[in-house]
Amino acid sequence: MKIKTVALLSGGKSSEREVSLKGGNEVFNALDKTKYNVIRYDPMTDIGKLVSDASKIDVAFILLHGPFGEDGTVQGLLDLLEIPYQGAGVLGSALSMNKVVSKQMYEKSGIPIPSYIILNLKDSIDIEDYIKKLGFPIVVKPSSGGSSIGMSIVKTGNMLKKAIDNAFSYDNTVILEQYIKGIELTCGVIGNDKLEALPLVEIIPNNKFEFFDYEAKYTAGATQEICPARVEPILAEKIQEYAKAAHKSLYCRGYSRTDMILAENKAIYILETNTIPGMTTTSLLPLAAKTCGISFSELLDRLIELALEDKKR
Repeated sequence: MKIKTVALLSGGKSSEREVSLKGGNEVFNALDKTKYNVIRYDPMTDIGKLVSDASKIDVAFILLHGPFGEDGTVQGLLDLLEIPYQGAGVLGSALSMNKVVSKQMYEKSGIPIPSYIILNLKDSIDIEDYIKKLGFPIVVKPSSGGSSIGMSIVKTGNMLKKAIDNAFSYDNTVILEQYIKGIELTCGVIGNDKLEALPLVEIIPNNKFEFFDYEAKYTAGATQEICPARVEPILAEKIQEYAKAAHKSLYCRGYSRTDMILAENKAIYILETNTIPGMTTTSLLPLAAKTCGISFSELLDRLIELALEDKKR
């Protein structure tokens, strides 16, 4: 069997750089060196090297989060270099990264989402109108970005203006969203044309955290993650179908992970879809894969196989 040369891209320029580098280290360690010759590239400094090495690279594994990595920019470069890569292409990456556009795509596909308001940087602010339309609490978040950076949950008018200003410091477009009380769930999907939904993961931040924010995501022991989630089988299957529908609605390929809320009345609300979810051994997607018997190394193999399959297509 010919050893494939894998370009592992991690680091980058976004606010999630450190998370990307950590994930890159774990993916590097988990990739089977009897199958792959792994060359690491940090797009912050190594774009020129990646371009010059393109002819000897069989496949890229992108582990970049946020702008300049998860938004279609690196995907476009790799397409120009004719290097296949795991996950969504330019279109799926760009659609999923923009929370405004992804909500609109969900709506067109009949996928349930919380009520929301879109604010642009130059819009006049009308706090009373937002409260009237959404009630409290209100979720405030930048349109682009990940790891809950710039996100707040607010319960008073005074805090709402501060939260909006904070979100605008990360993006020129901000979303105000109806807060849905319920169980936080996430569902991974793997495949190109034939999709497989992984077991649901239930996310329970400890009492210190109001929601699954950056600190709760990346602090050891801060969050309890239960897989499979404690959801009755018929409802779990319905949620998995929504995850596959979200994946399709955003033109994703390879894999994705969709976050959602199961409300107290059993209604399901889709929040967002991640095209490059966290890939450490303890991240949510690898946890779900492990639950159904797929090791971390095997998961990486499968994502690389899907990348090469999609390139042939």
